[in-house]
Amino acid sequence: MAQVKFTKMQGAGNDFILMEYDEYKKIEKKFPDIAKFLCDRHFGIGADGIFVPVENPKTYSDLEWLFYQADGSTAQMCGNGMRCFARFCFDKKIVNKRKFTVHTGAGKIVPEVLEDMKIKVNMGQPILIPDKIPFSGDKNLNYPLRLGLKKFMLNAISMGNPHCVIFAEEDEDINKLALKYGKEIEYNNLFPEKTNVEFVKVKSRNEIDVAVWERGCGITLACGTGACASVVASILNNYCDKKVNVNLPGGVLTIEWSGNVQDTNFDVFMTGEAQYVFEGTINV
Repeated sequence: MAQVKFTKMQGAGNDFILMEYDEYKKIEKKFPDIAKFLCDRHFGIGADGIFVPVENPKTYSDLEWLFYQADGSTAQMCGNGMRCFARFCFDKKIVNKRKFTVHTGAGKIVPEVLEDMKIKVNMGQPILIPDKIPFSGDKNLNYPLRLGLKKFMLNAISMGNPHCVIFAEEDEDINKLALKYGKEIEYNNLFPEKTNVEFVKVKSRNEIDVAVWERGCGITLACGTGACASVVASILNNYCDKKVNVNLPGGVLTIEWSGNVQDTNFDVFMTGEAQYVFEGTINV
């Protein structure tokens, strides 16, 4: 049995366990099973995922991260997690600059710790080609899917991980939709690597509400990459302008994207808070 130090953080209600690499090495052989235990909200610490910074990566980045989801699986990218990761690494002096590069499964991501301690993250360009998302439909925008008597129009977008964005009708409850249909869409054969699912209600050209069913987690209070995918889909469908406040159950994120249907080669920027919850030790 090993005693491991950890930090609990949250970004827009998405909560995470972070530990330094030396702590992770004590229990490395027990992963991914230990990830499921640590993330369990009844028997462990409780979290949507675990992040570990790796210094001196083999890539041309300042850091690399290890990312385990609550079910023990690994994933390419997590926007809210990246903000927490960036502040943790800056505060712990794992990096000595406010803007740095992190190698993830989605490639190189560039977070910046702002003076007010909010975190701005260059999330890179959205992926809209179906087989690269991956999505097995013949088009990625407004692809029809019928589940029982319900018909949805799917907008498949990758922000390093796959997302399915669905725009709800004005009289629909997006939280109820996410709870009822999220898992079925996550595992639909259209998404060979499963998918995150976002139900969106457009409030104005600069504001949307989003409910999230997160791949490997289920209902979560927020999803940073999901907020980015939702704004990209909103802009491509001409519902929103270039800068959008995204209201999630856990808080508000500001997403900026200058792309359009004719030219999508622009990076997505996400800004939001990353806050400490508590620190502690656990025997595992």
